[in-house]
Amino acid sequence: MRRTDLTRRFLIAAGVGALAITAFIVRPLSAAEEAVIIPAPAVDMPASGDGLQTAVVAGGCFWGIQGVYQHTKGVTNAVSGYSGGLARTAKYEIVGRGTTGHAEAVEIKYDPKQISYGKLLQILFSVGHDPTQLNRQGPDVGTQYRSAIFPVNAEQRKVAEAYIAQLNAAKVYRRPIATTIEPLNGFYAAEDYHQDYATNNPTQPYIVYNDLPKIENLKKIFTEVYREKPVLVRDAKATN
Repeated sequence: MRRTDLTRRFLIAAGVGALAITAFIVRPLSAAEEAVIIPAPAVDMPASGDGLQTAVVAGGCFWGIQGVYQHTKGVTNAVSGYSGGLARTAKYEIVGRGTTGHAEAVEIKYDPKQISYGKLLQILFSVGHDPTQLNRQGPDVGTQYRSAIFPVNAEQRKVAEAYIAQLNAAKVYRRPIATTIEPLNGFYAAEDYHQDYATNNPTQPYIVYNDLPKIENLKKIFTEVYREKPVLVRDAKATN
């Protein structure tokens, strides 16, 4: 297991007390990824329709990706979890070994009348993570931190494939996009302590350094879809 994972596990177990000694822990941190202003997808699903739709994406540690979409208008719920592997291995301690096929993913429920699937992908590629990094994001390394899209239908796959081709052709990044498009064989919600993590732990160094800048970039770049108050998993559970 990566040292970053061990640090995360330590912080979870130790709680607030860990903040006092985190400064003495040596971690391979890199600067939080800078946002890249990119064009909207030329091919998109229409922002209309009845009922909620689902999107599943992965881009490094799910804490930050979940936090970004929880602050996105049109999203009614964003759940951290695992996709790409089997149900029996969808557990944090096992996924952390990097051998399960799972990626730390986020399942997004959204209203297509308020936001399109293409806009969700634009946010992912712009402020959510660096899609050119292979099997890593920032300090987190391993296949479980890969950049991936798990389309729920053929229309989503078409949009994702066209958008990646569009961004590569426009050379908006210095390197080719490493994002994979994979079959959605299942999504498995992560353990409760992973849900709403960025909101529940706003002063934790990992969140401050890696994830809060993503939410701030969402606010700056996507002002039309940013909302100050996040939609939280705990609130969704309370209303069901």
